[in-house]
Amino acid sequence: MTDTELREEVRTRYADAANAAAAGETACDCCHPGSTCTEEGHAFGPELYQALESEHLPEAAVLASLGCGNPTAIADLHEGETVLDLGSGGGIDVLLSAKRVGPTGKVYGLDMTDEMLALAIRNRDEAGVTNVEFLKGYIEEIPLPAGTVDVVISNCVINLSTDKPKVLAEMHRVLRPGGRIGVSDVVADDGLSPEERAQRGSYVGCIAGALSFSEYSDGLRTAGFDDVTITWSNTGITGIHNAIVKATKPSGGAGPSSGRSLPIVQGCC
Repeated sequence: MTDTELREEVRTRYADAANAAAAGETACDCCHPGSTCTEEGHAFGPELYQALESEHLPEAAVLASLGCGNPTAIADLHEGETVLDLGSGGGIDVLLSAKRVGPTGKVYGLDMTDEMLALAIRNRDEAGVTNVEFLKGYIEEIPLPAGTVDVVISNCVINLSTDKPKVLAEMHRVLRPGGRIGVSDVVADDGLSPEERAQRGSYVGCIAGALSFSEYSDGLRTAGFDDVTITWSNTGITGIHNAIVKATKPSGGAGPSSGRSLPIVQGCC
């Protein structure tokens, strides 16, 4: 497929998921190496969020949770911070972030799918959250000025991009100096070729387009990030892992990073 065809396939998949969640159905056809959210013992989607009941989230936001992790649990958000969620879907991570940054903070959710944006706005209004704004656009072309946000989060979305270096560069651009990322994603072993990744799962299923560990860490450093760490756990597919990706934008703000990177660590919380 061409890049345009891949993007359209992704958009269609997530439009269908949004429609299912809006109808009160679990959107199980998700960013997941199996065909449903419960097959093969994988914990994807709502299963990865603990104590959701205590968060008082709209049901449709929970049903539309299609990610491979819980980035709000790893981003260490603080009162008053500005957060950007790339590929915000039904808004679950945006709403959770909004609670953590409080009324003096701000959270942007960015998504390319009209159906997901409509669902997210409905969920925001139902939750009565006032410090959230949803934006339509592509993660390769973030519609925010440079130096706008303190934290960028994302949940199993970067692997779906057809231009990942541009996504990483855009993340760096919109962060303020000293800002950070907390990303949940699917990552492949370095020994797996692109062809071998495609044999293990489809692009829209978050497998064929996954970066390897080295590609991810090298890409972040090339984009200008420091303190890169990737912490992983197995998903049940040989060579394919859920991963927590963290990095910081140097306080100086600009230019390629010094290359400072911490080791990749096995074992995810």
